[in-house]
Amino acid sequence: MSIHPTAIVSPRAEIGSGVEIGPYTIIGDDVTIHDNVSFASHCNIQGPSEIGEGCKFYPYISVGTEPQDLKFKGEPTRVVIGQRNVFREFITINRGTAGGGGMTTVGSDGFFMAQAHIAHDCHLGDRVIMANAATLAGHVTIEDDASIGAYSGMHQFCRAGKHAFVGGYSVVVKDPLPYAKSVGNHARCYGVNTIGLQRKGFTEESIKKIHHAFKLLLTSKMNTSQAVEAIRSELGGAPEIDYLVEFIETSTRGVIKK
Repeated sequence: MSIHPTAIVSPRAEIGSGVEIGPYTIIGDDVTIHDNVSFASHCNIQGPSEIGEGCKFYPYISVGTEPQDLKFKGEPTRVVIGQRNVFREFITINRGTAGGGGMTTVGSDGFFMAQAHIAHDCHLGDRVIMANAATLAGHVTIEDDASIGAYSGMHQFCRAGKHAFVGGYSVVVKDPLPYAKSVGNHARCYGVNTIGLQRKGFTEESIKKIHHAFKLLLTSKMNTSQAVEAIRSELGGAPEIDYLVEFIETSTRGVIKK
């Protein structure tokens, strides 16, 4: 491992092999860092927190600090981060709260651009992208392969589905649908993110079924419940369609439509 002489590393931290800790970086108590993680200068990593193998942290990042929640009373909570994530400058990731389950989690292979904020009790899946200054309020869930555009904000308890794409400068107060493009203030759904699905390897047949499902959901005269029943009846059995139906039916804030 390589630790710069100006770095401060707690004796209570666990540091794996191949870790690089740059100038003026602080590694606090109860931090576990797995192999081959690199920290540039001026990072602040507090515990309890755990960082998976191969993550890369750019300057002026803050991870594991107390949540910005007036209900927080110093209870032991933590941050858990997966493998091979890239965190650019000035990112903040807060620990969880007792009322929210006590944990903030980030999956693996994500890319997080400068000034992004992940608040307390958020849960992010794998291959998530957050663009510059994208902001998640507390208790937000971002599922696998979703992208949150620059300067967008997501309201507490919202959930973005798999392969959801939220455009820049959006205000999100309901759940962005899987596979779809949502953008605006307040965000509205503008149909299937066809190019994104093609890039992710979806077959033409799968994309065709998803388009048909969204036609029933967004452009028919049916309400949401009626559209869901029509989707289930006409397209049910395909995994991507069954997941879309389950996502809509389990939404607590409602889903973003036109």
